[in-house]
Amino acid sequence: MEVVRRRLRERRCSRRTEESYVHWIRRFIVFNDRRHPRDMGEREVAAFLSMLAVTEQVAPSTQNQARCALVFLYAHVLSCPLSAVEGIAPATQHTRAPVVLTPDEIRAILAKLPPTLRLAATLMYGGGLRVYECMTLRIKDVDIGRREIVVRDGKGSKDRRVPLADASVGLVEKHLTGVYATYQRDLRAGIRWTGLSPALRRKYPMADMEWSWAYLFPAARRTRDASDNTMRRHHLDVSVLQRAFKAAVRASGIAKRATCHSLRHSFATHLLESGADIRTVQELLGHSDVRTTMRYTHVLNRGALGVRSPVDRL
Repeated sequence: MEVVRRRLRERRCSRRTEESYVHWIRRFIVFNDRRHPRDMGEREVAAFLSMLAVTEQVAPSTQNQARCALVFLYAHVLSCPLSAVEGIAPATQHTRAPVVLTPDEIRAILAKLPPTLRLAATLMYGGGLRVYECMTLRIKDVDIGRREIVVRDGKGSKDRRVPLADASVGLVEKHLTGVYATYQRDLRAGIRWTGLSPALRRKYPMADMEWSWAYLFPAARRTRDASDNTMRRHHLDVSVLQRAFKAAVRASGIAKRATCHSLRHSFATHLLESGADIRTVQELLGHSDVRTTMRYTHVLNRGALGVRSPVDRL
């Protein structure tokens, strides 16, 4: 497993990809009575993927994730790539219509959230942020003067700029006052920030104690870094916002399967409804292909081609 981690890090894979691949490789080994992967091959891989689909009935995306992990294991760790056999082909994924909230529904949900999480949800809806992108924002990424937010290392390791709404400026400034007080206490106690690569810390030794690198949404608890025995403060965990958002949806009486990601869907849909160019929306969302952004044209009130339902003429 150490070799697996080393190969993933050599290819600059993200930490979450590393955790996911290690998880599926371990499950594959346990499923086959802890035999070494070198003693197994296509037949065992096909049986494992079949078990995920038939017995556990996982989603196609989950099965494909497990498949990619095993393909990586045999191709880049064991140097014996898998041949194409039945059961290893990618599972077919169905296109699902995104859950889009109305402005009134979003307003009702925001009213049920505590102040800090309300600000996070507001930034997500105002800029089309993913929940992880929002939680990992740093002070330097929020430019109040230019009314923009810089998303660093988003999905696909891409940076992009998104708007900061004028209505959020006052809330951000008030929130920064509280965060700065926490930063001053941490500075006196020698507590540092997390999420900085070793290369960056070698180049800027004091970066993990600077205000500009502080998290916009710091965690309440501090943790000890096992690598250097240093106390550090991480960002707020994404599950905190996810659980609070789910409770707010339930408390608002909204009969939709809405999650934090629904704010991103609503951002794109409402921009298109207001007449925004689809290529502009593509850039704001960070999509590499405009066809990914085109999915939001199917949930517009006016329809994908601006057609009117015949029921409206009855």
